[in-house]
Amino acid sequence: MVASSAATPKSGLYADPRPDWLALHQEEIIDPSRPIVDPHHHLWDRGGQRYLIEEITADIASGHNVVATVYVEARSMYRAGGPEAFRPVGEIEFANGVAAMSASGGYGPAAVCAGIVGHANLLLGEGARAVLEAEIVAGQGRLRGIRHSSAWDADADVAGMYATRPKGLLLDSAFRRGFACLAPLGLSFDAWLFHPQIGELTDLAHAFPDTQIVLDHCGGPVGIGRYANRREEIFPAWKASIREIADCPNVVVKLGGLAMRVLGHDFHERPMPPSSEELAAAWRPYIETCIEAFGPGRGMFESNFPPDKGQCSYQVIFNAFKRIAAPCSETEKAALFSKTATDFYRLKPGV
Repeated sequence: MVASSAATPKSGLYADPRPDWLALHQEEIIDPSRPIVDPHHHLWDRGGQRYLIEEITADIASGHNVVATVYVEARSMYRAGGPEAFRPVGEIEFANGVAAMSASGGYGPAAVCAGIVGHANLLLGEGARAVLEAEIVAGQGRLRGIRHSSAWDADADVAGMYATRPKGLLLDSAFRRGFACLAPLGLSFDAWLFHPQIGELTDLAHAFPDTQIVLDHCGGPVGIGRYANRREEIFPAWKASIREIADCPNVVVKLGGLAMRVLGHDFHERPMPPSSEELAAAWRPYIETCIEAFGPGRGMFESNFPPDKGQCSYQVIFNAFKRIAAPCSETEKAALFSKTATDFYRLKPGV
């Protein structure tokens, strides 16, 4: 990972991690024995950034009791050749290889990539099924779902890397024909979008009640671009959308992704990294709203590393979650930190 002491410029949806800056703040681990399943992280080696098995296991080894993780697609290691539709199969092969490395025991006790969420272009309609079947084979029993990101905004400063994505993807008829292939194959759907699009996912969830869906990153509340300095105005609209989609029993929510720039906080620009107390204060309204709406049995804390590593360390992010969850009962904490993720992604007992 590239290390720099200079502040990360205001561009992109997340800040690049700076290990030297993160090292300026260390914390004692809260509730260190609590089992954690981290249901959302990425791995990549591109653009001068490396976050592979060595980097994630080093983060895990910083103190929290992470017993398993779920890999989520990040356009990593696509095949260089062959039919374009099948190139994402390479990412499944890559993640499954990392899982095999982890299963050797040589990288610590956590089962890294115990579950895999890949990508297939669902705009292929019925043609997506052949890709999904190839990915199931490549996953060797670890593929659990698909993510086809639909994040879009008319403001290019918000959309970032997604600026060329079509508007209204989740409502597209071809997309929905591809989406219809998921449930029969036993696959779930991870949804990454911005908060004004939550209603489109609600419509999709109603149309496909038998497909299991997870709303990533608390529904993507935006605080940059045209949404900057409008937090008090935007929060009630986001909250109403969260409550509406929580009425869909086939939807669960990932609690995290809030340390990306897109939320509008400037933690990455400060001289010192934030403490878990600071992050808990900033994130509590979003996370508590989601837990209240969905219930602990349909919520799961996520690291979203390395994107969220741009603003805080692995120590600090899970300490912040533990501070927010402090009022919860033991059963509720177990759900939020491990059981919901284990059940949703059908992870094997003991991981």
